[in-house]
Amino acid sequence: MEKSFEDALKELEVIVKELESGNVELDQAIEKYTEAMKLAKYCSEKLNKATEKVNKILTENKELVDFKVEE
Repeated sequence: MEKSFEDALKELEVIVKELESGNVELDQAIEKYTEAMKLAKYCSEKLNKATEKVNKILTENKELVDFKVEE
């Protein structure tokens, strides 16, 4: 099953905090860094796909609609 963007980002944040703590042995740090890079790539790809979908929708509709986030 594919991870959600949010789940992958949370995992990445946990790894970064662990690495920043400096309390990780070298071998474990290398493993965590490798996993962090995979998660960062995954998140980047998910964002790129989302951007492509939004651009496609805008192109198909031939109009630009303001997007407002409701709080």
